[in-house]
Amino acid sequence: MSSLPVVDFHTHIYPEKIAAKAIDSIWEFYHIPMQRDGTVDSLLESGRRGGIEHFVVFSAAAIPGQVQSINNYIASVCREHSEFTGFGTLHPDMEKPLDEIERIIGLGLRGIKFHPDIQRFNIDDERMMNTYAALEGRLPVIFHTGDYRYSYSHPSRLARVLDNFPQLCAVAAHFGGWSLFDIAFDYFHNRRCYFDVSSSLPFIGHRRAAELIHSYGAERFLFGSDYPMWDPAACLKEFMSLDIADCEKEQILWKNAQVILKI
Repeated sequence: MSSLPVVDFHTHIYPEKIAAKAIDSIWEFYHIPMQRDGTVDSLLESGRRGGIEHFVVFSAAAIPGQVQSINNYIASVCREHSEFTGFGTLHPDMEKPLDEIERIIGLGLRGIKFHPDIQRFNIDDERMMNTYAALEGRLPVIFHTGDYRYSYSHPSRLARVLDNFPQLCAVAAHFGGWSLFDIAFDYFHNRRCYFDVSSSLPFIGHRRAAELIHSYGAERFLFGSDYPMWDPAACLKEFMSLDIADCEKEQILWKNAQVILKI
């Protein structure tokens, strides 16, 4: 258990009645066994066990018709649990995304999550440019980034968006590119964005993870578990074992999240 405050910046939650189906869908997409069940209670239990005080929670809409119901659900859960900060979802094929951004803000949600590989759109798709313009300077955006199997979320695509929208507060999840960690560094080391450490340490290795944190700078990283794929308490324990300075861990565990979320 960490003695420092901890914000888990990357968690997915689902209503109990559909959580099992959602878990099955994630398994089918990644073929990685899920460690938790995707429910709110399971997330909070892991947080208590690991000493994690706060969670950024979200869910990505696979189809346009899911957008409003997901946003309503995330907002309702956040009203019930002070431990949560909610991010909304949008879909490139939805009607009137700018109206939904205003509704998301009205619901009290504090950011947006995109998963281009599941939502099947290129991060730099021209359809998205008006959406990014509407989000720039208003809401942080976390992008699933990287997957050797797909081009949708390739780091080069997010790099183009960052160049076009320099005031967009973007988080490139999974060290900037899951399974493309070193390629991501080539695109992001001199561009303005954040990263999270979720779903990365088991694949990248502890030594390379510490090297990349030092190369990018700890002020650009956020702790994240990618619950329910991983158990947040176990992820925190693994993160704390990294050979980086205590002041760097403090930045990653909560200080950088505090800046982005303004909490």
